[in-house]
Amino acid sequence: MAELIIEARGLWKSYRAGAAAVVALRDVSLAVPPGSVVAVVGPSGSGKTTLLNLLAGLDRPDAGEVTVLGQRLVDFDPEGATEFRRRHIGFVFQFFNLIPTMSVGDNVALPLLADGHPWREIKERVEVVLAAVGLAGKEMRRPSELSGGEMQRVAVARALVMEPALVLADEPTGNLDSVTGDSILQLLCVATQPMRRAVLLVTHSYLATAYADRILVVRDGEIVEELTAAERSKTLQLVHGGRRDAGRD
Repeated sequence: MAELIIEARGLWKSYRAGAAAVVALRDVSLAVPPGSVVAVVGPSGSGKTTLLNLLAGLDRPDAGEVTVLGQRLVDFDPEGATEFRRRHIGFVFQFFNLIPTMSVGDNVALPLLADGHPWREIKERVEVVLAAVGLAGKEMRRPSELSGGEMQRVAVARALVMEPALVLADEPTGNLDSVTGDSILQLLCVATQPMRRAVLLVTHSYLATAYADRILVVRDGEIVEELTAAERSKTLQLVHGGRRDAGRD
């Protein structure tokens, strides 16, 4: 495994808003080693999701570069970038992104199917990862038959089924109550540590930083502070201006 799972250097990104250019990221750099959980926190509009999209190779920076597992994302063509993401990066989103007409098992199996794995292996890996997230025996259920927390567990299972080195999570607890959200974060962050997997969690929830060992505070497109887990309480003032978050993103 590479010395760093992901490294970003000098990222800049702007978008057009009519005749004006809006700067979303300003000279952002970060490095994430194996086995670490990094939370990127900040208010809405601070540039968190833009940063996540650049780190995933879903968008390209105006300047700077992103390296994942020693590979520069700029060196991939669109097809190669898609294949690299599928094999090495797992994604978890706020709104689950499950296909409602497919079973739980088939939703989880999608990355394996796209990568051409044999059906017997797919079945075994889906069963193992669903058991790991507490959904053993629910392979044939439809997403509509599940609670919100169960649907997010399916999304976590799908993110982990390819055994990626990196998991990127964009507001993964934002559609859940605080108790359910905490259980999802525990699955996502704690359960991945034995694999030395890196997790980068984007959130504006103070409570969602509980499992992070590093916290990057983003404001107006810049990383304005980096905190350790021991300094976590400072995010309450830096991100929310002293208002205790209720656990909803």
